[in-house]
Amino acid sequence: MTEESKQTWEKEVLNKLAFAAIKEQRKSRRWGIFFKLMFLIYVTILLISFMSTDGTSKTGLPVGEHTALVELSGAIFADSDASADVIVTGMREAMEDKKSQALIIRANSPGGSPVQADYMYKEIVRLRAKYPEKPIYAVITDACASACYYVVSAADKIYANEASLVGSIGVLTDSFGFVGTMEKLGIERRLYTAGEHKGTLDPFSPEKPEDVKHMNALLKEVHGQFINAVKTGRGERLKDNEDTFSGLFWTGAKAKEMGLVDDYSSASAVARDIVGAEELVDYTPSQNLFDRLVDRLGASMVSSIWPQQGLGLR
Repeated sequence: MTEESKQTWEKEVLNKLAFAAIKEQRKSRRWGIFFKLMFLIYVTILLISFMSTDGTSKTGLPVGEHTALVELSGAIFADSDASADVIVTGMREAMEDKKSQALIIRANSPGGSPVQADYMYKEIVRLRAKYPEKPIYAVITDACASACYYVVSAADKIYANEASLVGSIGVLTDSFGFVGTMEKLGIERRLYTAGEHKGTLDPFSPEKPEDVKHMNALLKEVHGQFINAVKTGRGERLKDNEDTFSGLFWTGAKAKEMGLVDDYSSASAVARDIVGAEELVDYTPSQNLFDRLVDRLGASMVSSIWPQQGLGLR
């Protein structure tokens, strides 16, 4: 092979290798674009499914009779999934549906706002009076404490598991005192107020006996409202027990002995064996994705300041 032929052959080999590499790169790029496009389509479908919901979670409602379900889950605050706005909306729609035979409130909450709890309690009372033919049952799963029990005490009957945590009928507010820490650090507190008691229980100022007395009176007043609500809702089913309203909590088994719970059951069992309409339909409102993200942010901010700014049934 002459030198010229050898150079020609080397050029052809290099050209073939270069074209093969380019071809392989194009193929890899096409597959990359394909997978990215499929991922984008998948995400888009998820977003559409979140944002297109009408807020009622009633897709696929059965034609026949059914038992309505509303989930009371998580901490009870104004900007949470367990707020009065959310739960009351679900309860109203459930009771208004002519094919629903009863409503089950499935509760799993550590408690929260006494105001939100009272809104829901009063709505249950109103709905029971408006739809006397449709019972409202509460089914406790893992826990129903404090504000959660405030809510469900308005139900016709309360069911739980033997191991559920039930009770905590009390009120609290908590804060911190930084006066000693500030003195050690040489920090001076400068608080300006208009109103003699505007700086009540300021965590950076020395505690005043009159402020503590006022806060204790508030706690006692809200606790009294809580007790009256439970006594009205449970009536003669409550057993005489000095610890019932002490803030303690118990297992579902002990709660049944005390009259805080009527019996043991689950939501599906209540629907099947007590209501007689085994099909459960969830009426709990579900938010679209944007609203959910905004509310999560709001709820996290509220929960972070709540102990210093308000009373809690927790």
